Amino acid sequence: MASEDVKRTSETAVSTIVNLAEEAKLASEGVKAPTSHALLSIAKSLVAGGVAGGVSRTAVAPLERLKILLQVQNPHSIKYSGTIQGLKYIWRTEGLRGLFKGNGTNCARIVPNSAVKFFSYEEASKGILWFYRQQTGNEDAQLTPLLRLGAGACAGIIAMSATYPMDMVRGRLTVQTEMSPRQYRGIAHALSTVFREEGPRALYRGWLPSVIGVVPYVGLNFAVYESLKDWLIKTRPFGLVEDSELSVTTRLACGAAAGTVGQTVAYPLDVIRRRMQMVGWKNAASVVVGDGKSKAPLEYTGMVDAFRKTVRHEGFGALYKGLVPNSVKVVPSIAIAFVTYEVVKDVLGVEMRISD
Repeated sequence: MASEDVKRTSETAVSTIVNLAEEAKLASEGVKAPTSHALLSIAKSLVAGGVAGGVSRTAVAPLERLKILLQVQNPHSIKYSGTIQGLKYIWRTEGLRGLFKGNGTNCARIVPNSAVKFFSYEEASKGILWFYRQQTGNEDAQLTPLLRLGAGACAGIIAMSATYPMDMVRGRLTVQTEMSPRQYRGIAHALSTVFREEGPRALYRGWLPSVIGVVPYVGLNFAVYESLKDWLIKTRPFGLVEDSELSVTTRLACGAAAGTVGQTVAYPLDVIRRRMQMVGWKNAASVVVGDGKSKAPLEYTGMVDAFRKTVRHEGFGALYKGLVPNSVKVVPSIAIAFVTYEVVKDVLGVEMRISD
């Protein structure tokens, strides 16, 4: 009797072990390494995003530089009084190279930033859509504008954080002139100098307002662009849609609208970020106020302090310094980036749709 119990127990144990082994085998088969096709698709998506960022940013490089110069200049020593005057002044004093100063650094930052941003948006959108369908029980559910805003915010934070030190030194390279007290020779020299003289934390100075600003900026860019496209395809107003496809012109218009909304909401945080990036730069005030007329140090204890001092000393309007050239810049920039991304994806044959 006891031997039969032992036999039954051993048979049960063996059966259990076999079942567990089968389950483990099935589980391991379900978790497969990315195929070469999937890796190639990811690489193509990253390339499309990088090309989109480089093309769009180079197209508006002079306006980008003027925007930064307007953001950081002191109101008591004005050199740049407007968009046209500022561009003419740069051309007269620094020539064609002056209009594109810092663009190499900017592209070195924006290409990986844009690649990561577009790729992160698509992946975040797929993850959020899957979770949304699981929660609602509706397998045909699509992303709402609010969910697109969340996916865009995630993409913006990931991309910005990954490339922030490049943005920090890009700001300084863009601002410096022949009269600047400190001359950075390039990206690597600027990164190493800031790291050595100001410490590793200096490379992320202004990161907090950037994170806060990137949520409405990138989030709204993607949300407005994708929602406008969906609305146009569904409603087909004014004959703008043919065979469920938008023309390049219509997509440019959607991108322009997205850029306008996003940059207007987030612009004050961009001004504060840029000013915080100047803190710690030896004699930076001579750059900001104009050719060494003042050596007063630029000091902000944090984001709130930077907001308070800027508004107190220069008025609320200072939070929108450089908005005009930025508006002229950001509308075509965002539009070109979105359309270039989609065109390059089509050329490379990337099959990625958010609703898949």
